[in-house]
Amino acid sequence: MIDLLKETYGFVFENQLIEEIAAVSKLHSFKEGEVLIDFGDYIKKMPLLIDGAIKILREDFDEGELLLYFIEKGDTCAMTMACCLGQTKSEIRAIAETNGTVIMIPVEKMEEWLGKYKSWRVYVFNSYNNRLKEMLTAIDNLAFMNMDERLLTYLYGKAKINKQGSINSTHQEIAFDLHTSRVVVSRLLKALENKGKIKLHRASIELL
Repeated sequence: MIDLLKETYGFVFENQLIEEIAAVSKLHSFKEGEVLIDFGDYIKKMPLLIDGAIKILREDFDEGELLLYFIEKGDTCAMTMACCLGQTKSEIRAIAETNGTVIMIPVEKMEEWLGKYKSWRVYVFNSYNNRLKEMLTAIDNLAFMNMDERLLTYLYGKAKINKQGSINSTHQEIAFDLHTSRVVVSRLLKALENKGKIKLHRASIELL
């Protein structure tokens, strides 16, 4: 585990902290589509993502879901940290976007390291800041973007996360993430194809 931590976090954490993380944490491999954290869970461990990608969803008042942000290699989830430190139930759902690996840190160590390691404090505060910016972007998209603009932004973001030039999600899956209907997504995808922005295939969406 130490080698994995050094490869991903060696430029962030000092060796002593990496050794402590390796000593108290557990390595967990996940598969695409796996629910890692669900609404209402009490979170006892904080994730550090070694590889792969995870999407973070928020439940809305109509019992639907809204995509907040993705976390990638080297990231953690600010909402998870807040629930850990506050000992409150999870208000997010974390679903594996790809296969990957995560290191789970006991919540009591999070608090201990905040006072012990400057690098840990900087990492936690930067994580909060980055996730806040992403949530503000999500709010701006809802408030100021048309649905076709939101859809195109979503497609580019998802392609970046998966490091591919195409998207393998179904129209229904995209509709869930954008909190709209499959019919609307299908219509807008066809319009984007007509504009030369994308190319629709049987099981994928190619970005042009």
